[in-house]
Amino acid sequence: MVNLDPGLLGALRRAATDAKDDGVEFFVNGGWRSPEYQDQLLRDAVSLYGSEKEAARWVATPETSAHVSGDAVDIGRSDARAWLSEHGAEYGLCQIYRNEPWHYELRPGAIHLGCPPMYDDPSHDPRMRR
Repeated sequence: MVNLDPGLLGALRRAATDAKDDGVEFFVNGGWRSPEYQDQLLRDAVSLYGSEKEAARWVATPETSAHVSGDAVDIGRSDARAWLSEHGAEYGLCQIYRNEPWHYELRPGAIHLGCPPMYDDPSHDPRMRR
């Protein structure tokens, strides 16, 4: 969990501890990414989806990626994602994109207000339009 935002890491650890009490184990299968790796993922997505516009629905640029900045994690295992879907706001952990049920970011305000509405996909996120 190298290079993750300390707040995100702390929230994730607290949630993982409490989830374990419910018999659910977290597996983070994606956290911080180097700009070079993010660029490779984007190039692969362009090849797979046929255009930059379609690829943007799934992969951010290195300049806009919350993974490159250390502000996002991808959670593996459907039971952990289901647990976070139900309890994540209590820790400020929110699913950001409707099409990516594995992608979580820290939203501290969610602890009191609940998670904000999800974007359909990253191409609808204003942060991706830098």
